[in-house]
Amino acid sequence: MNPRRRFLALVVAAFLILAGARMLGAQQNLNFGQALRWRSIGPDRGGRVTAVAGLVNDRFTYYMGATGGGVWKTVNAGITWSPISDRFFKTGSVGSIAVSESNPNIIYVGMGEACLRSNISHGDGVYKSTDAGKTWRNVGLRDTSQIGKVLIDPRNPDLVYVAAIGHPYGPNEERGVFRSEDGGQTWKKILFVNDKTGAADLTADPHDPRIMYASTWQVLRMPWDIDEVGPGSGIYKTTDGGDTWTRLADGLPKTDMGKIGLTVSPMDSRRVWATIGGDDGGIYRSDDAGKTW
Repeated sequence: MNPRRRFLALVVAAFLILAGARMLGAQQNLNFGQALRWRSIGPDRGGRVTAVAGLVNDRFTYYMGATGGGVWKTVNAGITWSPISDRFFKTGSVGSIAVSESNPNIIYVGMGEACLRSNISHGDGVYKSTDAGKTWRNVGLRDTSQIGKVLIDPRNPDLVYVAAIGHPYGPNEERGVFRSEDGGQTWKKILFVNDKTGAADLTADPHDPRIMYASTWQVLRMPWDIDEVGPGSGIYKTTDGGDTWTRLADGLPKTDMGKIGLTVSPMDSRRVWATIGGDDGGIYRSDDAGKTW
């Protein structure tokens, strides 16, 4: 055979083999996906959960906070779980868990679930561990009652933010967004709307943690009903680590809003998502870092 034709034949054969392998691989991936099934990985008596956190560089270690069962830890991707807060926590309802990216031994836990259902367990502030959950101590904000989010600066484990909903049954002052710059020794309230409106969520730009978005929630849980929308609910943005905040409005509902969840795209910091409760609620998206929605 002519060398040129032989070369072309080899190229075609290689192409057909590669194409066939890709088709087979795609089919295998499809079959593999169809074979997957969800299963509970426990713990069996943990209750419902609204707080979960993992380690950036360890895919086997996770923490979960039950709404009535304290904090649990697994080091084998959920095969077994161990309760790690029983001897230290004074209340059992966990609202948020945050593990420091720069020092995974440091963990902050905000107490009091943020899901204000017909039955609610209150919290008693923020707990901190410096030894990966072996021991804990309360570091304040004891009157926040319900905490929606704890956020740690990825570069500095002493710089931590807390979004506190506050008392569900009546007004109180210890609600809103708080900041500690000394690892929880002292706290400063940096975003406050009024004594009936707390902060439900908090998220940061993955590329610049000084840029953050916070959602506030005006909510009152009465024995016979829940009043979960109000003029105090909204989305706020800071570009200086929480020193100043601006309320965002362009494109968001003009009517009173309810609870709001927030997240920033890790691929594109200009893209921000919000899940908004209320009559005109739904899923909202901003492609210009919150200027318009």
